[in-house]
Amino acid sequence: MPHFGRLLSAMITPFDAAGAVDYDVAQRLARHLVSEGHDGLVICGTTGEAPTLTDDEKLGMFAAVVEAVDVPVMAGTVGADTAHSVELTKQAAKLGVHGILSLCPYYSRPPQAGIEAHFRAVADACDLPQVIYDIPVRTGRKVGTDLLLRLAHGVPNIVGVKDAAGNPFETAKLLRDAPADFEVLSGDVGLTLPLLAVGAVGVIGVSTHWTGRDHVEMFDAWDRGDVSTARNVNRRMLESFVFETGDLTPNPIPTKAMMRTLGWAVGECRLPLGPAPDGLETRAREVLANLEAARG
Repeated sequence: MPHFGRLLSAMITPFDAAGAVDYDVAQRLARHLVSEGHDGLVICGTTGEAPTLTDDEKLGMFAAVVEAVDVPVMAGTVGADTAHSVELTKQAAKLGVHGILSLCPYYSRPPQAGIEAHFRAVADACDLPQVIYDIPVRTGRKVGTDLLLRLAHGVPNIVGVKDAAGNPFETAKLLRDAPADFEVLSGDVGLTLPLLAVGAVGVIGVSTHWTGRDHVEMFDAWDRGDVSTARNVNRRMLESFVFETGDLTPNPIPTKAMMRTLGWAVGECRLPLGPAPDGLETRAREVLANLEAARG
């Protein structure tokens, strides 16, 4: 079994009607995701609206989810400020989280040397296993393959990468040259199946909030060598992958809309994302109905 499992969701952060974090709903949602086949959860990542949360809210979310479930909880403690990331990582480690999602610093667009120093500083903050999040579309910087390899070989508690860079060829080269126990988790649900083909072990997803059972089915088929079934299950989920995010409704606006249609009181997104546009929940119901029909 991979360090954190095959199937993880970057979990949304529920807000109540007044816009405050609803920790009770967060705990219930975490338990629901586990019941749907999740092996682990990522808390306070991009999908969890981390840039809009205070440190106290993040620490509250970490503590609440750790208390609620018995699967690995990965904490999104890392942002643009290295010193702040180090301090928040130390505090999260005291709450019993099982790992750290270590984001490439954004906005500053640092050189590779600065990115390396940032990751090493966060890794030194605690001995928990850490997964580097490589998502250049949001950070403005690609974590270079050479840098990932230096970290994989040189920092014992950097155990993998959440790969949202969109280049399976580079991923294949990384896995060819990385230590045998270094893991790639897809950070883009649309590329999970292609990344499995080059050696990835699973996914940290978003539409996985409602396609957990489908992902388990796809992974099980892949693991037993039934590529045809894995492809068919992947096709079934394509509409959900498209719904997950877009220019008009970026992540996590659609996921919160979907979960509301499923009866979850998760609230709207905080600004600058803001509330869902008219018609999005209607579209969510269509996507869900099509998925249910395709499941047969």
